[in-house]
Amino acid sequence: MNTNTQTRQNRTSIDIEEELDQLSLREKAGQLAGTYVGTMSETRTVEDVAELVREYGLGFATPFGYGASPIRDPIEAAETVNRLQRIAVEETSHGIPLAIPVDAIHGNAYLQQATILPHNAGLAATRNVELASEVGELTATEVAATGGKVTYGPTCDVALDPRWGRTFESFGESAYLCGEFAAAKARGVSTASEPVAAMAKHFPAYGDPSRGEDAAPVDRSVSSIRRDFLRAFEPVLDAEIDAVMPSYNSINGVPSHASSHFLRDVLRDELDFDGYVASDWNGVNMLHEHHGVSSDLRGSIRQSIEAGVDVHSLGEDDHVEQVVELVESGELDESLVDEAVRRILTLKDDLGLFEDPYVDVDQVATTLGCEEHQEISLEAARQSMTLLRNEDEVLPFSLDLDEVLVTGPNADELAHQVGGWSLKPDEGLEGETVLDGVESIVSDDTTVTYERGTGIRAEDDIEAAAAAASDADAAVVVLGENWYLHEFGPQDVTGPTDAFPKRSTLSLPSAQRELLETVVETGTPVALVIIAGRPLSIPWAAENVPAIIQAYYPGSAGGRAVAETVFGEVNPSGSLPVSVPRSTGHLPVRHNYLPGPTPIGADEHESSYDPLWPFGHGLSYTEFEYRSLETDSPTVSNDSTITVNVTIANTGDRAGATAVHVFASRPVSSVVTPAKQLVGFDRVELESGEERTTSLEVDAEQFSVVRPDGTSVLEPGRVELTCGEMARTLEIE
Repeated sequence: MNTNTQTRQNRTSIDIEEELDQLSLREKAGQLAGTYVGTMSETRTVEDVAELVREYGLGFATPFGYGASPIRDPIEAAETVNRLQRIAVEETSHGIPLAIPVDAIHGNAYLQQATILPHNAGLAATRNVELASEVGELTATEVAATGGKVTYGPTCDVALDPRWGRTFESFGESAYLCGEFAAAKARGVSTASEPVAAMAKHFPAYGDPSRGEDAAPVDRSVSSIRRDFLRAFEPVLDAEIDAVMPSYNSINGVPSHASSHFLRDVLRDELDFDGYVASDWNGVNMLHEHHGVSSDLRGSIRQSIEAGVDVHSLGEDDHVEQVVELVESGELDESLVDEAVRRILTLKDDLGLFEDPYVDVDQVATTLGCEEHQEISLEAARQSMTLLRNEDEVLPFSLDLDEVLVTGPNADELAHQVGGWSLKPDEGLEGETVLDGVESIVSDDTTVTYERGTGIRAEDDIEAAAAAASDADAAVVVLGENWYLHEFGPQDVTGPTDAFPKRSTLSLPSAQRELLETVVETGTPVALVIIAGRPLSIPWAAENVPAIIQAYYPGSAGGRAVAETVFGEVNPSGSLPVSVPRSTGHLPVRHNYLPGPTPIGADEHESSYDPLWPFGHGLSYTEFEYRSLETDSPTVSNDSTITVNVTIANTGDRAGATAVHVFASRPVSSVVTPAKQLVGFDRVELESGEERTTSLEVDAEQFSVVRPDGTSVLEPGRVELTCGEMARTLEIE
């Protein structure tokens, strides 16, 4: 039994039904509404929130832990939580404590001193689910230390369009990979010493929006929704996640926040989810303000509750009043309200809030950003480093070079390095940039020269960078994207909407390309490091730059991890969680595409899958050789598993780690199936000369065929398993 579960079971529970019976309709409605401290469309001060809690008995409040809150100091955050809890407990009729949700996408990253972890794309590159569990536990621990009780995560979105501004929040383009990492992170949250609820998001399909535009419609067949998206949620639901958040977008014409099909028929009846559903922040209001499926707030609230949304995260007093009027007018069945409140009271009881809603402020300083947590963050960043190219073994650079140039807009900009959903520039970020990392790792006799060369979009002094490169023995060029969230905003941080980064391009801006080309032309050995939230199209670099590392958004310790990798103290072992396209014109580019015919011949068609670098790609400073691919049985049947044994050897001269991927394809089935799908993976560490067999347990369900009506069937026939260049045939009985 994990620590969190044991702690929950040891709590003194309340009688939920008795508590529910004592609440008036207005009080019940209050438990289903939340508020915030900060400035969004309107400003809410702590005093405003305190009054809303007193007057309306709100069930949720977010005083910190998101972008628009003014609270960045963790002590102030914890003290504010205690103040609001005291009002909820002592100044409302029934003393029901608040639940405090936090946007902890990659740590409690909106607070100073907190551990800011690599974003999910980088975490998935590690192929280390045990590490993902550690990250989940770390996140919950730091959230709980400041009074948070709900973490908005893990993210289960499958990123099928890399133009999307939330790609970095995803675990990749494989539903299986996303599901395994989301479940691991959720299990980690559940092991924290203080109970924290985890929330899977954004249900059911968000990561392939039309045009790549955030929150745009997802128009997909029923079979695609099931195969490509819902499969990512199933493992996290099996892990008994506490909460689910619907997506902002519409699915085949129906907004997720108004879809009783997905929120009731699929989520609750089919997938047996019994936790609570919370709106994405403005998701209810969007039903009338953007989707146009309701004429006003009243109608949107009714639709969302009937669809299965329990909590209106920013509903405030309006939600309370509207729910009361809807029930009293007969437009809304009060049993739906009772059903939702029952879930919220159960959640708060499970979290121990009725027993003790307060946080020990003295623990904040010793918990946030502690040495143990920083080491986990650094290790995650190290394992995420993905070596895309290393011609003539340019890397690793020697630690004893006479002079090294570090250049580029992301070489010494911590905010760009941590990415969105974290402290913004000038908000007290702490960490180690790539420049810091290089300076700390090279020999005392090595001169490290820094020339920014260019900003994200505009030239700075490329000539100075070129001159420094000519004098240097090696150059580390750090390019990519800056801090952003959603649709590459907000503008006060990222710049104009029509400027890079933006969804219409995956290419580096001309200023960054010119800096890179100018440095390469000097003839100095170059290592290009890409710090970005999306897989950028860099065809010139892929042909002309000898060494390229994909660093994702590696977090506050990421600069150290980059430097250690470039200079060989860390052997890169990351694997791409998404394919890197040659250009936006090549999209969609993903390994699990559906094949089609070539009417005038295969040689007349460009390849259906021709990325710059494929899903799973990642080089090492050593060499690995696959020796065998075996299964423990030649057949598999329904409700069974098969063990896939992969033997791999390190034939190089240094220790290293690599990802083992097992893919499956069906040559013949009743419907068209993906060219291949990931069904198993592992991270294997090997000493030089060591050989090892790793065993992967694969559920027969992974070989199921999703039919047009969405049903999943394990059809008899042949399955081809592949790993590297090896193949094995499996018969489905």
